[in-house]
Amino acid sequence: MGNIVMEEIFKAINFSEQKFENTEYEHCTFVNCNFQNCDLSNFKFIDCDFEDCNLSSVQLKNTSLQTVNFKGCKILGVHFDECNSFGLSLGFDNCQLNHSVFFQLQLMKTKFINSKLIEVDLGESDLRGASFQQSDLAGAVFEKCDLQKADFRNAMNYSINPEINKLKNALFSIDAVGGLLDQYQIKIEY
Repeated sequence: MGNIVMEEIFKAINFSEQKFENTEYEHCTFVNCNFQNCDLSNFKFIDCDFEDCNLSSVQLKNTSLQTVNFKGCKILGVHFDECNSFGLSLGFDNCQLNHSVFFQLQLMKTKFINSKLIEVDLGESDLRGASFQQSDLAGAVFEKCDLQKADFRNAMNYSINPEINKLKNALFSIDAVGGLLDQYQIKIEY
């Protein structure tokens, strides 16, 4: 690990073709950067923002993501479950997270706003107070999750089994509540 990089803005850099120093980044902003297929293992990102970046298929083994926000990013097939869990704090707004894995993570109060979480694995995660507002959850896996006080208002295409997930005080929109009854194979007409 090298020096600490603080308060820098990185714009329109293709890190897939250019070396990206494995160091600690604090209060940095990455705008329109390409990290596709990069190995970010053992990196540290603290209080950083990623805007309109491509982070598809990045490797995050033991990577620290502490108060890291993603806005308008493409983050396909990423194993967040391999990150360093100490201080893990994420936020997503208008992101594509399809086929990513958040298995067994502590994601309390995480915001997944207006994002696509198609076939994402959230199994056994602590999602108390998380927000999925206006997100597409088609094929997302919710098994043995703590979803107490989670906000699914205006979320779509979710299928959540109330018998194997904790849902006390979770919020749902009436027009999508059928996603709680999928396992019973009943039809609801509106």
